[in-house]
Amino acid sequence: MAVPSWLERLRAAGKTALVQDGKRKIHYLFEDGKEMAEEYDIKTGQLISRKWREKNTLGGTGKWQVEVGEPTSPLLGALESELITESSSNPIFMRKDTLSSFQWRIRNLPYPKEVYSVSVEEEQRCCVVRTTNKKYYKKFSIPDLDRYHLPLDAAALSFTHANNTLIITYQKPKEILAAEEQLQKELKKIKAANSGDGDCKTQ
Repeated sequence: MAVPSWLERLRAAGKTALVQDGKRKIHYLFEDGKEMAEEYDIKTGQLISRKWREKNTLGGTGKWQVEVGEPTSPLLGALESELITESSSNPIFMRKDTLSSFQWRIRNLPYPKEVYSVSVEEEQRCCVVRTTNKKYYKKFSIPDLDRYHLPLDAAALSFTHANNTLIITYQKPKEILAAEEQLQKELKKIKAANSGDGDCKTQ
C-alpha cells in the first residue's frame, strides 16, 4: 500500500517545530537533503503554507519554492514592488487549502463564470483551466496525489467565480484525510523549540 510510504518519509525526516504568531511551524530535513517547511494554524490545524528547498547543482542552498500559500516573498525590494504593482492586473495563481479540500485561487480574472471550464487530464495527472474566449489557460498538478500515488477524480473537482477570482476546489480523498489526521497527531508531539532555533530561521 502506497500511503504509508510518504508518511514514513515524513516520520524519518529530521523535524524542528516552532510556535509563533498563532502558527505551528514545522521544518523537515529529508535524507536526500531536501527541506520542507510547513505552517499550520494552531487552533484549527489547517495548513497555511508549504514550501520546498533543495541543493542546487553546485551543492549550495537553493531558493524556497512555494507549493501552498502566498506566492510572493515578504522580503521584496522597492524595485520588485514597483514591478509587481505594474503587473497587478495579471492573473495571480496560488493554492490555499481547507481542512477537507485542496483549493486554488486565480485572481484578476474578470470574465463571467460561464466562460471557464476546469477539467482533469488523467494521463498527464493534472488539472486544466480553459476559457471559451481563449484569454486564459492554466495547467497544474496536485503534488499530494502524486506523493500518495492516488488517481485524479474528475468528480472531486469543482469551481466557482466571485470578485474577479476563480476558486477551484478538489475534495481530498479519504486516504489523504486519514494520513493528514495521523500526521497532525504526530506533529503535536514534537516539542517546540524556542524562537532562536537555527533551523526554523530558514522558514
